[in-house]
Amino acid sequence: MTHLPNLITDLGLILCAAGITTLIFKKLKQPLVLGYIIAGLLVGPHVALFPTIIETENITIWAEIGVIFLLFSLGLEFSFKKLVKVGGASSVMALVEVVVMLLLGYLTGKLLGWGTMDSIFLGGILSISSTTIIIRAFEELGVKSQRFAGLVFGVLIVEDLVAILLMVLLSTLAVSQQFAGSEMLAAVLKLGFFLVVWFLAGIFLIPTFLRKASKLMNDETLLIVSLALCLLMVILAAQVGFSPALGAFIMGSILAETTKAEKIEHLIASVKDLFGAIFFVSVGILINPETILTYAGPIAIITIVTLVGKALSITGGGLMAGQGLKTSVQSGMSVSQIGEFSFIIATLGLTLKVTSDFLYPVAVAVSAITTFTTPYMIQLSTPLYKFLESILPEKWKRSLNEYSSGAQAINTTSDWKLVLRSYVVNLVLYSVILVAIVLLSARYLNPFISANFINGEMGTIVTTAITLVFMAPFLWAFAVYHPQKEALGRLWANRNYRSLLIVLEFVRVALSLLFIGFLLNQFFPVQVSIVVALFIIALLVIFSKRIQKFYVRIEHRFMTNLNAREIKAASKMHHTLTPWDVHLTSFDVSPKSVVVGRSLLELQVREKYGVNIAVIERGDRTIMAPTRQELIFPGDKIYVFGSDEQIETFRQFIQSEVNLQGERDRAEDVKLQKLVVSEASPLLHTSIRASGIRETTKGLIVGIERNGKRILNPESDLVFQVNDIIWIVGSPWRIKELEAVPNVMAG
Repeated sequence: MTHLPNLITDLGLILCAAGITTLIFKKLKQPLVLGYIIAGLLVGPHVALFPTIIETENITIWAEIGVIFLLFSLGLEFSFKKLVKVGGASSVMALVEVVVMLLLGYLTGKLLGWGTMDSIFLGGILSISSTTIIIRAFEELGVKSQRFAGLVFGVLIVEDLVAILLMVLLSTLAVSQQFAGSEMLAAVLKLGFFLVVWFLAGIFLIPTFLRKASKLMNDETLLIVSLALCLLMVILAAQVGFSPALGAFIMGSILAETTKAEKIEHLIASVKDLFGAIFFVSVGILINPETILTYAGPIAIITIVTLVGKALSITGGGLMAGQGLKTSVQSGMSVSQIGEFSFIIATLGLTLKVTSDFLYPVAVAVSAITTFTTPYMIQLSTPLYKFLESILPEKWKRSLNEYSSGAQAINTTSDWKLVLRSYVVNLVLYSVILVAIVLLSARYLNPFISANFINGEMGTIVTTAITLVFMAPFLWAFAVYHPQKEALGRLWANRNYRSLLIVLEFVRVALSLLFIGFLLNQFFPVQVSIVVALFIIALLVIFSKRIQKFYVRIEHRFMTNLNAREIKAASKMHHTLTPWDVHLTSFDVSPKSVVVGRSLLELQVREKYGVNIAVIERGDRTIMAPTRQELIFPGDKIYVFGSDEQIETFRQFIQSEVNLQGERDRAEDVKLQKLVVSEASPLLHTSIRASGIRETTKGLIVGIERNGKRILNPESDLVFQVNDIIWIVGSPWRIKELEAVPNVMAG
């Protein structure tokens, strides 16, 4: 009889159990993750009613593979550009939640009499919500299009990155067995350094490689190449001391920026589902039912802490970010569960042998309970909001509304902010790149050249020369390049700022010289380094123009790869109707464009320029065939249909900027203000359109309170009545001018 390896027998048993529970939980309309966990419990060594797996150690290997592909798929959905686009509100909410739940988890563990490491890991387990469970619940309840859902998605994106950081910090803490601030800081800096290096190198190389090889790739080869890249980054992450799962997540986020992202995500779905099922089944295998019964009390307490703590922390974070009571409550009630990352953090504790055996099944039990409660929590959010609104004092509600309006005021970006932000970004990015080049040269390039080509001093000189060639464009960019030339020019025009700008330039040049010294110090004595440094500086000055061209090519390739998906999407909308010689093209609306804040009716682009605005893209929203009342906002992308001559004329118009001469020299805040119409007001019995408020304040009437009723976004033909409270979004100083109109009182 042929001997069948236990690994295959165990895998067959796992998949059979997973398949049966999948069908049952599909029928019951329950999350499949819970079905997988129960399947693992049934085939695990602690339940004798069903066939039991033979070698638990083998399943651990399958589970690790499952974690890798699970995080690879999460990375494909993550995208660092999404993180950059996440609003400040979502970031505040996520960070408040993580900090609060870390503290609550630790305190709960201590109150239960658990050890320090168990309590710390419990805080990490409770701090991350489940992306999979929340998205599925939103789809089933049909709330994905609501405002709070967008905030929650932003919170989940931030939490994914925080979870990666937590894994690194907890690993460092587990090894040192004590909270050392210097070690934690070193771990964070190391993570940040490698994240930047991997992301920059990945975006520069991988999209280009996929584009060059696209003609050779069918679905099969693309799948194999994607998995190979994933596992390559897994190996690289493990080599530098990080979790293999981190490498998988990073590679997924890099591939998420390529034009092949959707295709890879589709191809990898089956692999992810297979190994993800094995991972969650392995979670159930490690559960001892007796442990759950023994720790039923702590499980109940931790579940309550999770439900209440997450709801309150997210709600509080939302209120702090000025999101209003309703949106904050809905967001808080949506994230009261733990999931995938919590299992991974719990597994990390077991793998490192720093947590007790009971913590893992306790975490799984809490996850199972909170998963069941998630849809009900979301459904209860609106009734809870209405209840809170009914019991809150009017003074509190008015204060919340005023704070929410103030927190969402829009401020213009100053030139100093633009320049300093560009300096800081350049400082971080180019410092990381230059340090990485020098370290790679010292650790790999120099030994390679010495061992295979030229030994001794000549080999060192060759290594230095090659390294300098790679460093030159980034040294030039670090010391000379100005990405915000217009803002810098405006600041330089003000004599009061010139001395400070000169100091900043001097600092940049000095830091560039330090990097040259850092390179030379790897290979030469100090005296020789100074002489060589002067020679290198002279060469950099002589070949400055060539270095500049080289850098521009590097930057262009990087930005093209980074924005490849957007470029491809835009190109799909550029078509030509040959008989009429017209085509569709797009324009990005600058914040200073003359069209900002004006409706299509006011602009009359068809009448003046002969073109039609067919589509407006606003963030993730696409407005097809916009109406004449649609306003143009900063950052909009508008798709215009017309001939070359018509589009060129329109381009000159849309790219022209508002003439600010004669305007007050101040940054304009946009705030929500109110006016009350008296009996003698000239506004009385006039319509919004005829009142001239819009022209006087450069603002927008967003609401009117009349006899206790609220009219949101009133029609322009609505006529003002006595004691109407008019809510206007606009510049405070302009609205102050309106107050000068007799018998119109400001609130």
